Amino acid sequence: MEKDVVAVIGPQSSSIAHIISPVVNELHVPLLSFAATDPTLTALQFPYFLRTTQNDYFQMYAIADLVEFYGWREVIAIFVDDDYGRNGISILGDALAKKRAKISYKAAFTPGAPRSDIINLLIGVNLMESRVFVVHVNPDSGLTIFSVAKYLRMMITGYVWIATDWLPSLLDLSEVADPGTMDLLQGVIALRHHTPDSDLKKNFTSRWKSLKPETTSFNSYALYAYDSIWLLARALDVFFSQGGNVSLSADPRLPNTNGSTINFTGPRIVNEGHKLLQILLGMNFTGLTGQIQYDTEKNLIHPAFDILNIGGTGFRIIGFWSNYSGLSVVAPEILYTKPPNTSASNQRLYSPIWPGEITEKPRGWVFPNNGKPLQIAVPNRVSYKEFASKDNGPLGVTGYCIDVFEAAVNLLPYAVPHTYILYGDGLRNPSYTNLVSDVAGNKYDATVGDITITTNRTRIVDFTQPFMESGLVIVAPVKETKSSPWAFLRPFTVEMWCVTGAFFLFVGAVVWILEHRMNHEFRGPPSQQLITIFWFSFSTMFFAHRENTVSTLGRLVLILWLFVVLIINSSYTASLTSILTVQQLTSKIEGIESLISSTDPIGIQDGSFAYNYLVNELNIAQSRIRSLKNLEEYAHVLQLGPKNGGVAAIVDELPYIELFLSKTKCQFSVVGQEFTKSGWGFAFQRDSPLAVDLSTAILQLSENGDLQRIHDKWLSLNGCSAKSNQVDATRLSLTSFWGLFLICGIASFLALTIFFCRVCLQYRRYNLEGEEQEVEDLEPSRRRRTMSSTSFKNFIDKKEAEIKEVLKRKSSGDSKRHASQSSDGHPSSPS
Repeated sequence: MEKDVVAVIGPQSSSIAHIISPVVNELHVPLLSFAATDPTLTALQFPYFLRTTQNDYFQMYAIADLVEFYGWREVIAIFVDDDYGRNGISILGDALAKKRAKISYKAAFTPGAPRSDIINLLIGVNLMESRVFVVHVNPDSGLTIFSVAKYLRMMITGYVWIATDWLPSLLDLSEVADPGTMDLLQGVIALRHHTPDSDLKKNFTSRWKSLKPETTSFNSYALYAYDSIWLLARALDVFFSQGGNVSLSADPRLPNTNGSTINFTGPRIVNEGHKLLQILLGMNFTGLTGQIQYDTEKNLIHPAFDILNIGGTGFRIIGFWSNYSGLSVVAPEILYTKPPNTSASNQRLYSPIWPGEITEKPRGWVFPNNGKPLQIAVPNRVSYKEFASKDNGPLGVTGYCIDVFEAAVNLLPYAVPHTYILYGDGLRNPSYTNLVSDVAGNKYDATVGDITITTNRTRIVDFTQPFMESGLVIVAPVKETKSSPWAFLRPFTVEMWCVTGAFFLFVGAVVWILEHRMNHEFRGPPSQQLITIFWFSFSTMFFAHRENTVSTLGRLVLILWLFVVLIINSSYTASLTSILTVQQLTSKIEGIESLISSTDPIGIQDGSFAYNYLVNELNIAQSRIRSLKNLEEYAHVLQLGPKNGGVAAIVDELPYIELFLSKTKCQFSVVGQEFTKSGWGFAFQRDSPLAVDLSTAILQLSENGDLQRIHDKWLSLNGCSAKSNQVDATRLSLTSFWGLFLICGIASFLALTIFFCRVCLQYRRYNLEGEEQEVEDLEPSRRRRTMSSTSFKNFIDKKEAEIKEVLKRKSSGDSKRHASQSSDGHPSSPS
């Protein structure tokens, strides 16, 4: 830097770039690096550092997308312990966390570490669970890692090796690959900077080979170095064409050395350095590596990588990655012409050949090869030991949950070495919340038992598919309902009885109105007619009415009413039979609403999540809740009742309650409905791949019937119904019949409307003809009306036949009178 320098190209490592960048910042000298990929060389900290290659930030996100694509959850990072290695792996950890994956272990080694250190390092990681290794090292030590891995038999079936761009850069330096080197790398996945196969690149390669025949091949970094030279040359051309002038000035902050061998006065500040930097950032041209243009964060636009699969004597491209569309088998430069699509359904790669020459995707994990089996905690239950409890057998535990777990493990395509550890002192049921927390805290690998899947628990552990449906219910003390002399009134509610009685009278009155004028059975003195209405109304209940209906409208109304009566009779008979023959149970507690509103004590199972649910979700006072240890205490406190030191009801999960009711011979009953829905599952540590495989196995158990057979083995019940038939549930209300009453009411109204319209027309005709009829006396001047108007009341009380007869006579008399008047008006013929 003692010379007059306006720009620097290099260095070739991130570590040296970290050392030089502060110096060029002070001197305002742009530093163009085609090999320093460390993502921490940011624009904010080092404004004069300009990366002319791709940032490792994007390469690590490409690896994270690759891990997510194959469904792996954990990787082991092997890296060199310098700025390049540490910072790259740090970004990889962030990228994996966004995909719900993680680095399970970071295996670092010092630059230039001997082979013995690498052997010890790989022996340690080989004892761990993950089988996915990401190798982010320098080329000088990278092949040593794969040589040791092959020596330790870590390049066989089941292993996954992902190498960053250092490996393709090393392989691309020779046109013909070394067979010994390729033998170390069989099945490895590697990422390489993507450079389009353009004519410009092909022409350069041809010209370079003619100039340097000894250099037959070069890697992507060589292409970026070439583009870096042209980037600076073009920028300087623009700088000078815009009238720029390079001027240097001494830095007054540099000390005077007074003859020291260290010359601090040599470097000078480039006064126009910032202007040159802005021109560099604004350049836009096409180079050998593609489009050279910077974004707002001073990164080259369109970062992309080739995904290589090494096999045989070479490698093949199985896909591409770009931050524009993720994983694809289509070249990025083609995708840039289409709308971006990074959806999971759009991610695709060709099938690689994995270590061991297999095409099936490796599982990516195994049980740790450290001689330690899976540590599984089992709740040491005091009550309901059918689900899980201590045993003197080989497993040390027994129960329904244990049998389900063992059956599911036997379906897995690999062995699962495990040992059961009892959780709890055996004097009372353990806290299941604490048990799940211990699994989340890595104290146990998993827990097997009657573990309820709740929202809070799913935040800290992974559950399998539920193997048992569950939910909170209420069981309360009940007593048999005593027989009552008024039991015949129970089938209907009060409203139903009132409406039914009203309709009997209403229909009787309607039929009487419709039949009164033409049916002699509905005529007579008022008292007799009133009795007829009541008799006819209620006799239809038994279809015993003796009066015949003769009018069309009356028959229509009666038919509809008899249909309604038939439905009511049938429903009443069925409900009364149920009430009198089925044992009825009653309880003060009718469901969760009445339980919340009361102030009586509530019992729960010791260690159950029901305590937190009642207190936190339903806001029930803690003073009301009592923990119960076993079935005997359940029955005892229920029989005592709240007034004698017991409880009003017990809230527990349905599987426990079904077993409790079965063992107590149905002395108690579930009241109300199940007010939560959940299930039981096996809990594992977060991101455990075993949870996924066991979920598949549990579904298989359910489909082939083994799950039901295990259930019948441990939880066979005596058929006691979990729910009592409440009296109110069998009572019939108006809600079930208002449609029938509505139809009958509308039909009656229409029949009455038609009837009165017809009567009114007859009445009008009857009166008009009576007024017009006159009889002439012998004296022409004297006239008198022979018939006066009849009142509507009297008219409607007349028989239909009499009205018709009168109207018929009047019509006949009018015809004769008109004929006589016509004869008198004509002159007689001559004699």
